Amino acid sequence: MMEPVEKTIISIDWMTVTLFISLVVLALGKYLYHKKFLNFIILPFNDKYILLHNKKGQFSHWFHLLLTLFQLINLSLFLYLVLRTFSLLPDGEPLTIYFILLGFLALFELVKFLVQMFTGFVFNNTVVISGLIFSKISYLNYSSIVILLTNILLIYITTNSKTAIYTAILCVALINGIGVAKLLKNYQKALFPYFVYFILYLCALEIAPLVLIGSYLKG
Repeated sequence: MMEPVEKTIISIDWMTVTLFISLVVLALGKYLYHKKFLNFIILPFNDKYILLHNKKGQFSHWFHLLLTLFQLINLSLFLYLVLRTFSLLPDGEPLTIYFILLGFLALFELVKFLVQMFTGFVFNNTVVISGLIFSKISYLNYSSIVILLTNILLIYITTNSKTAIYTAILCVALINGIGVAKLLKNYQKALFPYFVYFILYLCALEIAPLVLIGSYLKG
């Protein structure tokens, strides 16, 4: 009779450690790069962070790397909680499944980044493409703050709440939608000659994965 309780406690323990690590990463970024963090935290309402930091070497800057790590940790945990809520978790140790999700997500984002950079090289427009990628990743990193709060809710307060999941997805979509709208506004002249390719890119690398995930959860 006690085994399910023990298993639940162990499950929450590793999730607590994961959340703590992500918070340490975020706090480290805030402590080491306080001014950048202040600009980042108002990203959806002000483009100052993008305008000031969208330059050569932006992808290798430690602040950007820390925020991306924060995003990967929380997004992977969110995916795990979504699978658990919809009873879609495969057999195996929860922590092992989480690390598989983390590895898959990191690989997916890396491959997508390389494809995007290669696209910029092919069209001889790496500066514009780099700016687009940096802006998109920044908005995704910002979305991970919402995901962190949702993870806390799903683990400790509203366990297995589909409403919390749908609300989080809506908020993330809204934040990234704001980012895409600002991208189109700021880069409309540069993107106009490649508008068809830009739409194909959105369908292939941005929208298609979300559709596949939605279809999987619905099924």
